[in-house]
Amino acid sequence: MLFRFALLAGVFFFLRSSFAASPDAQITTVEEKDGLRLKSPYLNVEFSTTHPALLFLGVDSLGGNQIDRNVMEDDVPSASTYKVQHDVNDSGIQVDYAQGELTDPSWTFKASAQGITFISQWNKEGKPPEPLLFTFATRYCYSTVLGTFSKKGEIDMPAVLHFPGFGTMRLTVTGIEKSTIGYGSGISGPFHGWIKVKLPAATQENPRIEYHWDVTTIYPDVPWAKDDPRYDGFRRNWLNIFQLNPNRRLLANNTNSDTCGFCFYEYGDIAKATPPLADGLYALDMVRQSLEGVLSGTKTYGMPGYGDFPEETSDTFPSFLIAAYDYVDGRSDKAWLEKNYDGIKKWADKMLATDHDGNGLIEYVATGNSGSWPEGSPKVRPSNWWDTIGFGHEDAYANALAYRALQNMQQMALLLDKAEDAAVYEAAAKKLHDSYFSTFYNPKTGILAGWHSKDGELHDYYFLFVNGIAILYGLVPDDKAGPIMDTLWEKMKGVGYTNFSLGLPGNLVSVARKDYAHKEPRYGGGHLEDNADGFQIYENGGATACYAYFTLAAFDRIGQHDRADQILFPILKAFDKREFEGGNNDLKNWKTNDWRKWDGSPQGYEGFLTDNYYALLAVPERKLEAPAPAEKK
Repeated sequence: MLFRFALLAGVFFFLRSSFAASPDAQITTVEEKDGLRLKSPYLNVEFSTTHPALLFLGVDSLGGNQIDRNVMEDDVPSASTYKVQHDVNDSGIQVDYAQGELTDPSWTFKASAQGITFISQWNKEGKPPEPLLFTFATRYCYSTVLGTFSKKGEIDMPAVLHFPGFGTMRLTVTGIEKSTIGYGSGISGPFHGWIKVKLPAATQENPRIEYHWDVTTIYPDVPWAKDDPRYDGFRRNWLNIFQLNPNRRLLANNTNSDTCGFCFYEYGDIAKATPPLADGLYALDMVRQSLEGVLSGTKTYGMPGYGDFPEETSDTFPSFLIAAYDYVDGRSDKAWLEKNYDGIKKWADKMLATDHDGNGLIEYVATGNSGSWPEGSPKVRPSNWWDTIGFGHEDAYANALAYRALQNMQQMALLLDKAEDAAVYEAAAKKLHDSYFSTFYNPKTGILAGWHSKDGELHDYYFLFVNGIAILYGLVPDDKAGPIMDTLWEKMKGVGYTNFSLGLPGNLVSVARKDYAHKEPRYGGGHLEDNADGFQIYENGGATACYAYFTLAAFDRIGQHDRADQILFPILKAFDKREFEGGNNDLKNWKTNDWRKWDGSPQGYEGFLTDNYYALLAVPERKLEAPAPAEKK
């Protein structure tokens, strides 16, 4: 192996002065101005040749060569001086970094076709090595660390580093019995969010620590999805719904956004279907920690003390209960349920206490009456996730969730042999079921309305998700389910919505201004009485994959698989092309792709919204014979 010694700007390093192609055709290496690069179909990595730094990281978990997007923030040069030596061999590259006048390397970086290893060593001279700090730019990819938090707010190892739209790396460590890594996030502008990952260095007590980052894919075993390229968006992005906000230590909309309690059930459902993330680490562990945060007093959006909510939204307690059951059932953790049952039961009982008229349906403090919402931003938010639309009083979506939650609560009570509690929740579920369809069915349109306001009126704007969830959860008579979905399909065609790569609108006709809670134009509140000038903006009919799952699952439940396919595969393709994240890069009028008009123009603000990826649950839940594979072109 030929090396050339050089001295530049006080930095000693060794350079191999040629391009190398491995006998293994999957690996190529090339020297660049400040680094040494390795490329394979799974990985594109560049190590600095001046100091311990990762200059470039591109990942494709499926080995499809989608590795040209760098997820790293621009490197900040080190103030320390290093002697750097590197080597290229048939299996990959290695770079050694010796700090100052030390002979032995403080850090060694290695890269192969499907992984990176960072090795820290305690030097015999006794000089401690510096920790490694990696900064990932969310403007390039909404990277996140997935794992459990230690008491100090660090991430326990093992863990996962996930890159939505690209893939996943499993993080493990050897050389130390128990270890954590640092994890932080922040934002300094619409396009300058970041997460930071800190790898502690070796110590005298643990003189050699190896951190292994291995490219992997983690998704449910769906036999027909493995070799069918139409499901690439499912396999590569299954984990997208999980984003850990290290500042709140909870699952959140994204690493720098709100934690919404009414989304916990989405995380729970996906986590329950997820294979182990690593040895001893499950996605449900993140759901458990998020629930424990709330049980210990942490507030989430949708609760008093976090936003404009005089009481919990109607979907918050159902979401907590479903997520708790997902965890207990998925991890068979009876001990955790015993420890937390009293707190969980308080959620269920407080939810039931909102049924003030005794008809079995939970109610919300806002009346939902037309004209009851003030100008501008509402002083009291509506009753569910769709918080710019005037859902109130008896909410069809939230009550569907409550029905499932009561059934789950019954099961948890039975698990602890609490027969009296189980009977209470069973009876409550039956009462809700018996009232549901007659309350929300609108004979004028032949579908379910969105909410039944306190003045007795139905408010129906052809809500796809409302009808989908009710059919999926068994709240619609069998002879009505097919006609309802037929009506909605024809309505979609009638209003001209055909581009399913954008997802689905929540409502197919504009929500009238009298029923729109947030009247600011930015969020779908127009000036016309029918609000047509606000239609397709944000939640007022904007296209999104959020809650598309319920429509997909309802079509599959009634056997209309072809219609489900017409929606599902364009969404999966768009996921694989990362079309639901990022924005328009306009600092003055920044809008993002998590919501869009029907022409595709962005109308969102999150930049990355995890709810979009709940739609992926439709894939493993489909009750299908294995479809014929797509024809290769």
